[in-house]
Order: sequence, then structure tokens, then C-alpha cells
Amino acid sequence: MEKYYLAIDIGASSGRHMLASMKDGRMQLEEVYRFPNGMDNKNGTLCWDVERLFTEIKNGLKKCKEIGKIPVSMGIDTWGVDYVLLDKDNKILGDTVGYRDSRTEGMDEKVYETISQNDLYARTGIQKQIFNTVYQLMAVKESHPEYLEQAESILMIPDYFHFLLTGVKKNEYTNATTGQLISPKTNDWDYELIDMLGYNSRMFQPVSMPGTVVGEFTKEVQDEVGFNCTVVLPATHDTGSAVLAVPTNDDDAVYISSGTWSLMGIERKEADCSMESMKANFTNEGGYDHRFRYLKNIMGLWMIQSVKKEFTEDLSFAEICEMASKETISSIVDCNDDCFLAPESMIEAVQKFCRDTNQQVPETVGEISSVIYNSLAKCYGDTVEEIENITGKNYSTIYVVGGGSNAGYLNELTAKYTGRKVSAGPSEATAIGNIIVQLLHDGVFADLPEARNCVKESFDVKMYEPAK
Repeated sequence: MEKYYLAIDIGASSGRHMLASMKDGRMQLEEVYRFPNGMDNKNGTLCWDVERLFTEIKNGLKKCKEIGKIPVSMGIDTWGVDYVLLDKDNKILGDTVGYRDSRTEGMDEKVYETISQNDLYARTGIQKQIFNTVYQLMAVKESHPEYLEQAESILMIPDYFHFLLTGVKKNEYTNATTGQLISPKTNDWDYELIDMLGYNSRMFQPVSMPGTVVGEFTKEVQDEVGFNCTVVLPATHDTGSAVLAVPTNDDDAVYISSGTWSLMGIERKEADCSMESMKANFTNEGGYDHRFRYLKNIMGLWMIQSVKKEFTEDLSFAEICEMASKETISSIVDCNDDCFLAPESMIEAVQKFCRDTNQQVPETVGEISSVIYNSLAKCYGDTVEEIENITGKNYSTIYVVGGGSNAGYLNELTAKYTGRKVSAGPSEATAIGNIIVQLLHDGVFADLPEARNCVKESFDVKMYEPAK
């Protein structure tokens, strides 16, 4: 009888239930359910509707029952940094505010009154992003200190959904590291730092690694969805899962997990918390088996997703790529500039940046898209050079995984700007990486190298060569 494993991969714009099974040594993947996601503007605050998302999680589980493909295990991954605070009755305190909300403005300075930015990086190895959990909690402390006092537990978003399914609370390592409150030396919460900042250390439970069993469905969930299932912690941070599906065992591989964000970096055995690393704005996020994802956050396809919504024509991403590829505009924007984080109009933000830097201002759909794609590829080129300067190594191939690996035009530009071969695929890397941890737990794979070899054999990968 065929065994199924379920990855529920929830991104900033959509979520999906992906079922996997093994046949003749290859992984087969099937999407069984998909649902929309996004932040809601709730009285001027950008929030996640976690109640609706949990309903969608259960709807997808019911779909598995309906089609007769009941998974033996499952796990949920999402974006990082966002969380819920639960009181003694396990009710959420306040709103589930999203990372793009403006409440963290000025909170970095509040944090630095207690610990300097340099010392914070030296302790955590995590790059400064104004939306990191460390700054979000300072915003709560400033506006609703009673929430921190009443909180019995803090759970990152996927941890919260796992709790709703099983009744068991676990803080998973890879997602926890994104918040800038984990020590890369102990791989646990930096309780001294948490106490220094006045964040109520009792709400932080010990950290659990990917592969840990959370538990089984509660009776209530079993009755609703029609079956029981073991919940296994994947790398619950979506990039942590995606990196597991990079189809190579080369320790000197540069990857780009390409989606709403582009996460570009390498895997390392130890964190680099040096000032050189901090100044280059690299981060040391936790990975599977205590590996470190040494990477840079790049604004990514968020910019294209945003302008697509503003275009008067209803265009597919493929059509946008095609139009961009025919343009010759040479303007470049800094994709990592804060002005592109959550502008009211991404088109106007791109145009203003070009205007302010005395470059040609893009006007048409093709020109605007071309500027964004070329800017992203240039940023990739700059980043790989920074990685080489920091590590003293040369990298010949860049492995692009995730939804952005389908953007052929961007892959061509990446090869052009980096001067390196580009391996594109698999596109469902996050779901595949989620499932890899479940398969490792179930003994299907002996180790991660065997799993990555399977990914290479199971999914299409397309190569792009730099122009001679």
C-alpha cells in the first residue's frame, strides 16, 4: 500500500497541500489543495487571519480524506519572524500582526538602548531586518506591555498551527532563529538577552529540531477531518525547507531560494558573527541538523508580484517576463532599499528611485518589469562576489530553487550578471524539503545526501550558461 507524506506550505500570498509518495526510488509530488493568503488591514494594522488559515489547513486535510490519500505524517512550514502570544487559556493576546506592518518603526533604537546593534549581531548572527521578532516584541512592550506580562507562551506561526492540530507546543529551531533571539552557540533561546530586553523569558519554551515528533491529531481534529496523522516538525521556516531540496551535495554550492523573497547564500557548519559579515548584511539562520544558512535577504519577486497587481492588463508572469525581455532600458534600482518593502505603489517607488538617481524612468509594463528583473540579477551578482570575498572560495554554479526557478528570463539574467552557470529547479523546493525531513524521520532516506540525490533524480532541473 502506497504511503503518503503531506507538506502544508504557506507563503505570504498563498498556501498549498502537497502530497508526496515514493515510486521506484523517486519522489512523486501532487498538489491536492490551494488557498489564498495575505495580510488584512485591520484598523490600520496589517494582520494575518490565523483563524481562516487554520480552517484552510483543515479543508486541505479533508481533501486528502476525500481522494483516499491519507498521509502517515505531515508538517507545516511558513515565512519567518511572525508569532502569536498565548495567555494561560491559550487564547491569542492582541492581533496577529504581520511583518510588513509599520509598528516596528523606531523600535531598533529602543532595542539599542539596551544592546548595541554590533553586540546584538555578535550574539545572534542574524542580520538586521526591522521586522525581526526582536523588534516586534519591543513594539508590543511599548504599546501593550500587558500582553507580554500575560503571555504564557510564544509560538511562531507554524508552531501555532501544529499546536492547534495536536494540543502540543513546540518551538521549532529554524523559524525561531529568524527572530534574532537565538544563540548560534547553544542553538537555543538567548535567555540572558531576552531578560535584558524585558521580554518575559518564561514564555519561551526550549527549542526543538526538525524531525521531532510533535504528536498526533487531537480527537476534535480527527473527528473533523476524518483521520489521524503524526505531525513531524519540518524545517518550519520555508527557506529552511527549500534549502534541503537544493539538488547537489557540493558543500561549496551557492543557492537562491527564489520566491516573494530571494534568499541567497551557502550552507555552513558554523555561524559567522563577525563585524565583516554584519557590514555585508549577511545572516546566519538555522538549518537542518544544526547547519547554518549563511545568506542575504533580497527583496525578491515581491516587487514583480506588486507591480503585476497594479498593471491595468491582467498579465501572467510569463507574459510579463516576455515583455521585459524585449526592452533595452538600462536603469537599475537597489532591490534592498526599504522604499520597496511595503510601498503604496511599487510602480511609483521604482520610478521615483530612478528619477532620484538620474536614470531613465520606466513607463511601460515592459520597461518597469525589465528594470526589476535586471536589478534583481545585478543584486545576485553583487551578492555572490560578497560571499566569495568573505569565504575565500570560488563558486561556479548557482542553484535556483522555488517558484522563481520558473522565471526563465530572470535565470538568463542571473547567469549574465553573475557570470556563472545557473541550475534552475525544483520549483516546489519548500514542499519537497518539508517532506524530506518526514522521509528521513520515517527511515526512507539514510541521510540528507541520499535525499538530495533523490531530488536530483526526481525533478526537472534546467541549466543556463553565462554568455561567452
